Amino acid sequence: MNIVLTGSIGNIGKPLTKELVEKGHTVTVISSTEKRREAIEALGAKAAIGSMFDPDFLTKTFTEADIVYLMETMEAAGDLFDKNIDFIGKISEIGRHYKTAVERSGVKKIIHLSSIGAHTDKGTGIIVFHYHVEQILKQLPDDVSIKFIRPVGIYFNMFSFINTIKNKGAIISNWGGDQKEPWVSPLDIATVVAEETEKPFVGRTIRYVASDEVSPNEIAKALGVAIGKPDLQWKVISDEELLKNWLDIGFNEQVAKGFVETQASQGSGVVYEDYYQNQPVLGKVKLANFAKDFAEAYQNDEV
Repeated sequence: MNIVLTGSIGNIGKPLTKELVEKGHTVTVISSTEKRREAIEALGAKAAIGSMFDPDFLTKTFTEADIVYLMETMEAAGDLFDKNIDFIGKISEIGRHYKTAVERSGVKKIIHLSSIGAHTDKGTGIIVFHYHVEQILKQLPDDVSIKFIRPVGIYFNMFSFINTIKNKGAIISNWGGDQKEPWVSPLDIATVVAEETEKPFVGRTIRYVASDEVSPNEIAKALGVAIGKPDLQWKVISDEELLKNWLDIGFNEQVAKGFVETQASQGSGVVYEDYYQNQPVLGKVKLANFAKDFAEAYQNDEV
């Protein structure tokens, strides 16, 4: 098949591109930077260099595709420290450009990488943009089949713990404790997306993706042992204190407030309500596997 991937070749895109090429598909990868062309082509894919904010470019790239994989990230909207960006608005703009390009190109099979929490626009914080983009894509004609893939929290988000561990000797957030919650590896996400390219497309479907279910305290224990700090603690502070910390280092206010609310929704369980009604079979990459990658990054300070 002719498959077009948005999202370049990051943590999910790279293994996904590899898997699809190995299965014999013709893969085109969209990237916003010419610097990625060589790396994309080295994977056996074609590179399409252009902007998510250019519907003409997207339309041209989507034309004649059998399947288009859509995703959006905060980084695509701008620098998280740029205080003038409306990230939620900008990502909705990307969603509208996707919708336009799908309609104009005539593609009928879409896989959209959304997120846990996309079932609601209430109380999930910054990740509400996934809900908005899902709603935009649902406005496409009924003959466009869409598979909404909703991964849970991704392991690589834990790399943000490294500076706090080094500077303050603990993982510090506004939620914690012994309540288990789902996490996922980008490798398991890529595997699920690749699987879905080869399954029938019928109407609009939703599939959650998770690799392991562990509590914050179990995470602290596993990561601590991996980095040689077996007594590492996950400490809980107030929403207000966490927000102040993030604003003090220069985060965009919408981003800072949004992340605080997102993490609070993890603690309350709001973000997981629909997940637990539609739990998937867990993937292969467990916390213990990720802990090795975390330890390597911790030693090299690769953040």
